[in-house]
Amino acid sequence: MSWLDNWLPWRKAPQAGGAEGSARWVVLDVESSGLDARNDRLLAIAAIVVRVDGVAAVNKPHIDLGDSFEVVLQQPQTVAAPDRQNILLHGIGVGAQRAGVQRREALQGFLDFVADSPLIAFHAAFDRTLIERALQSEGLPLPAGGWLDLEPLAAVLKPQVKARSLDEWMQALSIHCAVRHQAAADTLATAEVLLKLWPALLTELPQPDFRATVALAARRRWLAG
Repeated sequence: MSWLDNWLPWRKAPQAGGAEGSARWVVLDVESSGLDARNDRLLAIAAIVVRVDGVAAVNKPHIDLGDSFEVVLQQPQTVAAPDRQNILLHGIGVGAQRAGVQRREALQGFLDFVADSPLIAFHAAFDRTLIERALQSEGLPLPAGGWLDLEPLAAVLKPQVKARSLDEWMQALSIHCAVRHQAAADTLATAEVLLKLWPALLTELPQPDFRATVALAARRRWLAG
C-alpha cells in the first residue's frame, strides 16, 4: 500500500469536470521552513477544490471537501535543525519532517491531484515560488492551469475594505478558522474567502471564468497606481 492510499480525508481522485459544464478550481496553501520563498524549503502542501457548476451567475460555487489533498514532504537528514519558532507556527515537527513522503513522490502526487485545474492562493507568489522551485529541483513539470492571487482580487472587489493579510480579510468577511498557520486549515479559509467574494465578482463578471477572474485581479495594479 502506498502513501496515496492514506490521504483520507484529504484525498480524492481528481475530477476535471464533474457535472456538465462545471469548473474545478484548486485552492492551496503551503508551509515552509521560513519566509524567503527563493531560499527556504517547501515543507507541506494542502489543496481543496472549489467547484463552479456551470460557470454561470445563477450557480454559486461550493467547496468540495471530498476532492482535496495534503502532504508533508520529507526533509533531508543533512539540513540544519528546523527553527523552533517556525515549528511552533506551522506545527510540523522535526520527526514529521523527516518521516514525510519522499519529495518526488509527494510532488508527483500533487501534480496528479491538480491535473489541468487552475490554482488559487492568497499572496500566491509565495506559494507559487516554493512549489515551482521544488518541482524544478525534481525535474517535474510545472502546473499548466494558471494561477490566481486572491489578495488583489479581494482588493478590487471590496475596495472599501482596508485589509491586506489573510487574517484581516477573514475578519472583514466574518470567516472563522480554528487553527491558523496550518496548511489544511488555511486552505479552507482561503476557499471560504473566495466564496464570500463571489457575489461581488458576479457584479463585475456575470459569467465568471478563471481567465477573466485573473484579468480582473490584475486591475489592482492600475488602481494602486
